[in-house]
Amino acid sequence: MNLGNPGSSRGACLRFANGAYRIFIRADSYLRDLYSVRCENRMLAVREQEGIVAIRYPRTSSCDWPGCPSERPVQVALNARIPWDIEVRGGVSKLDADLRGLHLDSLSLKGGASRLEVALPAPSGTVGVVILGGVSNAAIRLPERVAARLRVEGGVTNLKFDERHVAASGGELDLQSTNYNGATDRYHISITGGANNLSVGEQ
Repeated sequence: MNLGNPGSSRGACLRFANGAYRIFIRADSYLRDLYSVRCENRMLAVREQEGIVAIRYPRTSSCDWPGCPSERPVQVALNARIPWDIEVRGGVSKLDADLRGLHLDSLSLKGGASRLEVALPAPSGTVGVVILGGVSNAAIRLPERVAARLRVEGGVTNLKFDERHVAASGGELDLQSTNYNGATDRYHISITGGANNLSVGEQ
């Protein structure tokens, strides 16, 4: 389905209202509409109002064991000519987000996150990436030479940040790239609830 019209200079928001499972998000500089959503075998409810694209779908149990047919991912394309905030409420699993080429204002994942592959675009100003509820088995890819700060509350196991590796650490961890303090355009990544098998580094 293709709905909505891109705003001129106004930003837009993509919001998953009740969690997200097996989602593929990408930026599209040729998209004439505000966004595009393709889904098979799912009864998605998609609503756009005043620049907020809200996606809601029935929660179904995952089907990952051998011999069980899996659902195809929901494919979301975002108009790359305007700024976007991306928000997931209620947890997310199996998210593949190639946001390179997008103007990203913020990324917020609330309710826990697992099995993530996120490729971030070049930032404008300080861009916040927030994960509430913990994260596991995730890779966050940064553009080359982009400054970043990573704060994790709740402990970490098997963390790779830039060229550093942390096998295990309790409490709060605060790491930043050497060029973070002097950078105008940078990422501030904040995780509450711990991190397990997390990689943050250049693409």
